[in-house]
Amino acid sequence: MVKIVSRRYLGKADVYDIGVAKDHNFIIKNGLVASNCFNKSHSTAYGYVTYQTAYLKANYPLEYMAALLTANSGDTDKVQKYLNNCNNMGIEIDPPDINRSGLDFTPADQKILFGFSAVRNVGQNAITAILDARQQGGEFKSLGDFCDRIDLRVVNRRTLESLIQCGAFDKIESNRHQLVKDLELVYEWAQSRAKDRAIGQGNLFDFMGTGISNVSTSSKNGFKSIPKANLVSDYPPQEKLRMEKELLGFYVSAHPLKNIKQSSSLLAPINLVDLGEQKDKNLVCVVVMLNHVKKVMTKKGEQMAILQIEDLTTTSEAVVFPKTYERINAILEIDARLIVWGKVDKRDEQTQLLVEDAEQVEKIQMVVVELNPDEASSIDTQHHLRSILKEQSGDKDKAKVPVIGIVQAGNYRQVVRFGKQYWVQDASITVQSLRNAQFSAHGKQLSD
Repeated sequence: MVKIVSRRYLGKADVYDIGVAKDHNFIIKNGLVASNCFNKSHSTAYGYVTYQTAYLKANYPLEYMAALLTANSGDTDKVQKYLNNCNNMGIEIDPPDINRSGLDFTPADQKILFGFSAVRNVGQNAITAILDARQQGGEFKSLGDFCDRIDLRVVNRRTLESLIQCGAFDKIESNRHQLVKDLELVYEWAQSRAKDRAIGQGNLFDFMGTGISNVSTSSKNGFKSIPKANLVSDYPPQEKLRMEKELLGFYVSAHPLKNIKQSSSLLAPINLVDLGEQKDKNLVCVVVMLNHVKKVMTKKGEQMAILQIEDLTTTSEAVVFPKTYERINAILEIDARLIVWGKVDKRDEQTQLLVEDAEQVEKIQMVVVELNPDEASSIDTQHHLRSILKEQSGDKDKAKVPVIGIVQAGNYRQVVRFGKQYWVQDASITVQSLRNAQFSAHGKQLSD
């Protein structure tokens, strides 16, 4: 055990571990100098915590990931990273549920359930009111039942709309648009009932149990006349996802890129979370959602843009310089699904993407060429195939149709991704040319 007998200021310097010959900052006996390092007790404590963490993740993955998400709920990037980890571990994430959610992320039925605290516009007092009402009166049976039992002074209309639009009422009524329309009538109805109760009056229909036009009835706690709006169709799927992203910070029930994950991996094997592992100036291709566009004017008066992009793994920043911006600015719309080609740029310990080209996912077609092992290994066949593809490439700036090769024999199947120099301009013309040359080929939409 080393005893520190004095301290001496040695100026500003980096801190090093044991074994470094200079830049130490502790003076010990006989003029010797000790490094500023972890002592054994400190290292042991870290090792013990590391072991505990690994044990909990291995044996209680639901509980561990729920706690991890709760602890980092204020950091959007980390939460999205951990949500992706959950997906890789086979753990499903459920959106908030008005009858099951608690304050924070919680394990439930082999899934992790979003907590109310993760929903925008839902404050602590509103959460307390919801949990108290549910504990006292049991599950909520309808929107009217909910509004009738909740203190509407702390759970306002905006809070209710947020809960509906993020999916918290889906188990009661899956048509979120219908619930929003019903809320316009139900909220005033519930406020009126609350005022009547406050002054000791009952509602005539509660006592008589009779209905009127355009109302539904519930028999829990007496008869209640609950207004209901005319029937409307639900929001389109993309609109529902947009509202989820706005209110929760993430896509929960689905993701706009999820249904094209398999096909897009053929063209873009790199995820945004992997950008940091790529070499500087490496040319990469990624399939992303566009979250934000910040337009910037250069000193020369030219327009460029800084993009906020995301995929199923994380979010990142991308830069579009003037020449590229002039060519692709028409497709740079919020919530657009894009396939982006660019170079990795590393500076100031940060990694970003310098965009060289982009295209909307919905417009991307692929040419698929099917080969047997003999054809794939034949030099003449390879040369013939390359010559057709080069002929169909033409102007490289306009060649945006990727070409995929599939080598298959029995249970053996291998996918070959052709380089960008072999991409073509027109899928249908290329497919016809390949078929004329006795190749088995067909076109495929990336978004199919």
